[in-house]
Amino acid sequence: MSAETRNTKSAISLPSAFATRSVTEASAFLREQLLAVIHRHMPEIEDVVRNSRGAAGLAPRQMARALQAQGILFQLVSIAEQAYAMRRRRRIEREKGHDKLLGTFDYVLSSAAAAGVSAADVHAQLQTLRIRPVITAHPTEAKRVSILEKYRRIYLLMRELESTRWTDREREALVKSIYDQVELLWLTGELHLEKPTVEHEVAWGQHFFQETIFDLAPELLSAFERALKRHYPNEKFEVTPFFQFGSWIGGDRDGNPFVTNEVTRRTMRQNATASLNYYRTRVVDLVRSLSISERAATIPPAFLEELDRRLGQLPDGAAIAQRNDKEPYRQFVTTILRKIDNTLAATNDEPVSGPRYTSADKLIGDLLLLESVLAEAKSEALAIDLVRPLRRAVEIFRFSTVRLDIRQNTTRTTSALHELWRIRTGGETPPALLSPEWRSWLMKELDTPRGAPIPRDTLTPDTRDVIEMFEVVADMRASLDREAFGSFILSMTSSADDVLGIYLLAKEAGLFADAAGVDHITLPIVPLFETIGDLQAAPDIMRDLLQVPVVRRSTQAQGDLQEVMIGYSDSNKDGGFLSSNWELFKAQARLTEVGREMDVAIAFFHGRGGSVSRGGAPTGHAIAAQPAGSIRGRFRSTEQGEVVSFKYANRGTAAYQMELLASSVFAHALRSEREDALVPRKDFDEALEEISAASFAAYEKFISDPDLVTYFQAASPLEEISLLNIGSRPARRFGAKSLADLRAIPWVFAWAQNRHSITGWYGVGSGLKAFVDARGDRGLELLRWMFEDSRLFRLILDEVEKTLALVDMGIAKQYAGLVADEAVREKIFKMIEDECALTREMVLRVTGDRELTERFKEYAARLSHRLPVINDVNREQVELLRRFRTAQSEAEKEDAKVPLLISISCIAAGLGATG
Repeated sequence: MSAETRNTKSAISLPSAFATRSVTEASAFLREQLLAVIHRHMPEIEDVVRNSRGAAGLAPRQMARALQAQGILFQLVSIAEQAYAMRRRRRIEREKGHDKLLGTFDYVLSSAAAAGVSAADVHAQLQTLRIRPVITAHPTEAKRVSILEKYRRIYLLMRELESTRWTDREREALVKSIYDQVELLWLTGELHLEKPTVEHEVAWGQHFFQETIFDLAPELLSAFERALKRHYPNEKFEVTPFFQFGSWIGGDRDGNPFVTNEVTRRTMRQNATASLNYYRTRVVDLVRSLSISERAATIPPAFLEELDRRLGQLPDGAAIAQRNDKEPYRQFVTTILRKIDNTLAATNDEPVSGPRYTSADKLIGDLLLLESVLAEAKSEALAIDLVRPLRRAVEIFRFSTVRLDIRQNTTRTTSALHELWRIRTGGETPPALLSPEWRSWLMKELDTPRGAPIPRDTLTPDTRDVIEMFEVVADMRASLDREAFGSFILSMTSSADDVLGIYLLAKEAGLFADAAGVDHITLPIVPLFETIGDLQAAPDIMRDLLQVPVVRRSTQAQGDLQEVMIGYSDSNKDGGFLSSNWELFKAQARLTEVGREMDVAIAFFHGRGGSVSRGGAPTGHAIAAQPAGSIRGRFRSTEQGEVVSFKYANRGTAAYQMELLASSVFAHALRSEREDALVPRKDFDEALEEISAASFAAYEKFISDPDLVTYFQAASPLEEISLLNIGSRPARRFGAKSLADLRAIPWVFAWAQNRHSITGWYGVGSGLKAFVDARGDRGLELLRWMFEDSRLFRLILDEVEKTLALVDMGIAKQYAGLVADEAVREKIFKMIEDECALTREMVLRVTGDRELTERFKEYAARLSHRLPVINDVNREQVELLRRFRTAQSEAEKEDAKVPLLISISCIAAGLGATG
């Protein structure tokens, strides 16, 4: 049977009410399209893919393609799941109303109004609402942009197929189009053939703005306005552009030598061009739409005078007036279009003829003027529906698309500061860090008016690069947009002196509000606390820092606000899942108190990853579990790799995810106002402290074992992951000799691949058992009470349980078989096996369930379809690792390499996360 015939039969077999079909049936439909493609192009592997048989007997190329097919299938299943989730949300809205739909502004405000939250409280929280997802280029996204685009088209076609309005002929055409996209997927390489550059990563990030974010962010503000009006009808609220996007792509230098000052400049221009091109497209739409004639509407005379003035400034002003005679709004929008074109040209260093926008504020002003004159002419609905979305887009994205953060670590910045010391002191050796002499020097330099800059050509290249990094910020803000940059993130912060050193480097670059460089810095400096030790020290560090006058003046200039970034990945690697979550919670609570003491609001920037063990818990639950008073409407969080694809690739999912994040933050802010007055649950806190200590002890014993790294390197694809070209950042520390040498991302990535997944559960069972052993039945009763009433403890146990469902000790033992030393293999595997069994037992004792994931029906259903295939790929990966590592020639090694790398991508796709 030909592929075309098979495909036609699939089309004919679809009922007209496709929208009523389940995820399973939609997935089966997409699977048949893939099998039809395979039947046409590579029939010899069709049976392997169709029946999920092992590919061990296939030739290397056939094995690689069979594994690729499984990876594609996982992505297609994800599309079916997203489409189903969207249909389910629509069904709930139709049947029960939008205010019954979790994760929406309507739900939050309906609940708030019912609970007696006053309009004044809502007003107050709106004043501080600031939400910024930050897209990063961490190496966890294994899909190319061309692949993302094809999956996007399949999603759109599947959505079209849901409609009941099509005839059989039209439905066949839609199915054929889906088949074509699947065929293109099959014929396009999934893997990057070369390591992507930063420019590739910039293009990858911009893809999501062009597909969904540019359009949907303004709609989010409108959705909030509608919900406010519906639930507080007698109040007038002002919704500011509280939801914006940040990025690290092109600004994150920590460990990435490819992010240079020139790369940052180029990134900024690309980002500016992306936003301006979007505005240009929308303005062209306005030119077409606003064909209002002077003869049909009353046009304010002052507006006509202003229009004449603007036309007179343009070389083709007379032609515009003649071409759109008696259509003043169309003429006015055309003048906006000309200025945008000139702004685009100037941004890309092209010659400019005529006026341009010197700032996004000028464009915002023109759009506000257009709105007001339309409203004055009794066309307010047109102003709201046609012009306001564009104006809000400009308010959100300005001339930079994102607020770019700059990140560097203290190793680089301290080296530059040491050179400044030597220059200032005539070559003396710098004192020890944290010494009184070092602090005294920093304070003296910060208090002294800035003199002539140090000649840059007298500095070492590394120091010059660090100082010029701050000069790039000043230059780009002046030439592109005053809000083009978000903040400077200092990795590996371990003292207040580390942060003061950044103030001094920025001062040398002229990044202060005053010429003397003594008043306040104009770029927020954000310390990043990553390890357990750093999180515990953070309150004292910030208390010390906030007593420094220049820091206080800077926080006052930033709205009495100091941002602090907390890292989920390294704290997890340091202390295990439970202790990491508890220490993060305590750090936020204590830092919030420090802020109250110092009369400075502490805002948190959450450095999360995609997997659970790197903070990737469900958005609503994760935000609800933060300490009361720690958010107050201000929330920043990294969005990394595959998380960005999942959230923002498709319009329906993107709109939901954005509203879910925003409404969850707003709900936390409203709830905190009431919960702040409650007495803290001291017994809960004491219990978590006790459990965490025991959990940490078990985890520390495990990671301190001298044979662990030997086991981990052999029993996982740790080193082979570095061969995947999934990020511009160099693959550092994969050939690790100690745990300290391992980066957090490959640590999580490799443990997930080998189905041990220890980063999401190890030590939890020991912690819970120690607590129950010490307190007996009353201890177990308290844990069950905490499970019901403590959001944090519930979140921890829920995510541990879901991670345990991914663990397969049978498959893990096959990976352990790759460890050559039998004693090492037996010892480490037994530790893992015993702790896994204990954690399963203790979690079920606390929850009262009989089996794992009883409470997570949909999650369990998804796994039931995915795990059998993932299991097969795991088994093949074990053999591929053995072949790759024992290959006697380069040819043999190469034969195993490609299918091995595809197996890594395939398992990541099946699990839904990498690092």
